Amino acid sequence: MNDSTNNGNNKSDHLDELNYITANRFYVEIGSDLKACFSECSGINVTIDKETYFEGGVNNEQRIFLKQAKFNDVTLKRGMTNDYSFWQWISQVLDSQTTPKKRLNITILVFNQAGETMQSWTLNGAIPVGWKTPNLQASSNTVAIEELTLAYESINIQGPQNGVKDMEIKVNGEERDSLGFFANNKTNKQTNNSGRPISVSERKNG
Repeated sequence: MNDSTNNGNNKSDHLDELNYITANRFYVEIGSDLKACFSECSGINVTIDKETYFEGGVNNEQRIFLKQAKFNDVTLKRGMTNDYSFWQWISQVLDSQTTPKKRLNITILVFNQAGETMQSWTLNGAIPVGWKTPNLQASSNTVAIEELTLAYESINIQGPQNGVKDMEIKVNGEERDSLGFFANNKTNKQTNNSGRPISVSERKNG
């Protein structure tokens, strides 16, 4: 009786120790540069092809043979600025005279409220296969978003390294605040009624 109670408590304690990650706390590292300006990262997915074999005389089982793994294309979205790095990369790929084509390792880092990196997903040998500009409307005051679609050869996933905080990491000279965000990224998260990004001081007062 006591053993079962203790086992239940241990399971509960384990659940309490789980450190959940929210989807809005992430940064993207392209090559060796850490970027804080991405609004969305989607499409990370791995599927493994399989072949099902039904053995004669065995009607209650099936045999599964695994085949090749497939990695879905990843889409990165960010507000358009005077940074032409997306276009420069894909134009280099489009240029038939340029060989070899430039491939980079892309790392997506997700972190918790304490600023600790909980997981990092590295896309090995990434290369752009698509670039998309936003629709332009004279009546709109929203931020123009450009998209870059990447194909990659494999993926590596790493967990936290002994809970080491990465609060000291800087992006464009900015340090993370107490919530784990960079100041230049926080202003991209919310806007006021006029469409202007809300500053850090306005956020604190509001």
